[in-house]
Amino acid sequence: MIELEDMPELIDPVMVAAFEGWNDAGDAASTAVAHLDDIWGGKVFAELDAEDYYDFQVNRPTIWMDGGIRRITWPTTRLSVVRVTEPKTRDLVIVRGIEPSMRWRSFCQELLGVAHELGVEMVVILGALLGDTPHTRPVPVSGVTSDPDVASSLELEESRYEGPTGIVGVLQEACAHAGLPVATFWAAVPHYVAQPPNPKATLALLNKLEDLLDIRVPLGELPDDARAWQLGVDQLAAEDSEVAEYVQQLEEARDTVDLPEASGDAIAREFERYLRRRDNQPPKAGE
Repeated sequence: MIELEDMPELIDPVMVAAFEGWNDAGDAASTAVAHLDDIWGGKVFAELDAEDYYDFQVNRPTIWMDGGIRRITWPTTRLSVVRVTEPKTRDLVIVRGIEPSMRWRSFCQELLGVAHELGVEMVVILGALLGDTPHTRPVPVSGVTSDPDVASSLELEESRYEGPTGIVGVLQEACAHAGLPVATFWAAVPHYVAQPPNPKATLALLNKLEDLLDIRVPLGELPDDARAWQLGVDQLAAEDSEVAEYVQQLEEARDTVDLPEASGDAIAREFERYLRRRDNQPPKAGE
């Protein structure tokens, strides 16, 4: 079990989790939590015992040199805390891990135990899936929850999915059954460019997290990386007429579905988000 005796009291803590593997198309979700950890200098305060949850023939440990000493890093799930100060102060408990190979219920209970001890007020899980979406359009991000009250208060969809699930779905249900508010955001990654990285999908997930928690995430080079990624895929599509035709079909289908959303209210909401994020960016030369 994880011991948290030395942890300071946290301010309005929210747990943000993502897991590499089946729930993480294009590595979009795991890259998002890694960005949060890196941009705010998160310090690992705990990790789950790898022996309990991972098959090392599936997720192999790695050997590396620390000066003249050989060390082994074991695949596991690690927890860190970062403090956000804009526009208000609050703490995020970052869960960075790999989908476990076994004992998923115990895995979720251990994470819930940490959340309880730290006074976590809400859990946000990030995931990414492959979808029939064109790379040239905004990344669709769906927000779902198993809790009707959370769905109503946060304007999320109540999950109706039936079928195979991963650790994201299992953790969501575990939180709901424990009475801990939980929301899951899924970014749709174009299936014809499924290989990682996908900075555009990562950026979309971070934007949703900003809106949900009313925080400002320094985005660093992510917007430039997202633009470069799209230009690169544009060039690849232009070299293959069949792919270009398929992308055009996806664009037409997407534009038809999204047409009702091009309302004054929707445009106003997007403009407000733009202004909030722009206020958090350093001015460009000449401004």
